[in-house]
Amino acid sequence: MIDFGIDKLAIIGAVALIVIGPEKLPRVARTVGVLVGKAQRYVAQVQSEVNRSMELEELKKMKSGIEEAARDINQQVSAGLHEAADGLYGASDSSTSTYSYEHTGHGYSGASAPVKKNWRIKRSATPLWYKQRQGIRRHAQSGAARVARFRPQTPNRH
Repeated sequence: MIDFGIDKLAIIGAVALIVIGPEKLPRVARTVGVLVGKAQRYVAQVQSEVNRSMELEELKKMKSGIEEAARDINQQVSAGLHEAADGLYGASDSSTSTYSYEHTGHGYSGASAPVKKNWRIKRSATPLWYKQRQGIRRHAQSGAARVARFRPQTPNRH
């Protein structure tokens, strides 16, 4: 910006005192100070807006680079799955394989959506003898009942 030294400010003040006069000089100085402050705030605001827009552009470039890398990885993984499926089922191309993997919206080939697992069925499929042996809870117990169950038994004194 403009570099004002003490000598230049003294010359400007003397000229302003002569031209404006001692009665109006404080009011003019206050007005000039307010205008300079507004100008500095405006310049700072414009500068921060320019910095923000530059950072936004950098973030957009970074985002597009990450999205491109994710697409590349997705293509590599799907190609690897196709190769693994072909090697596993012995088909030379995925169209002749009975278990071809075609990427759809939900990840399975076929017209219907995958069946959701029911956690109750999975828990009930574990045999009761296995739950008893492993100490897996078979039914809900209150905290007091659990404490009473694991409290050491005291011998009965009759």
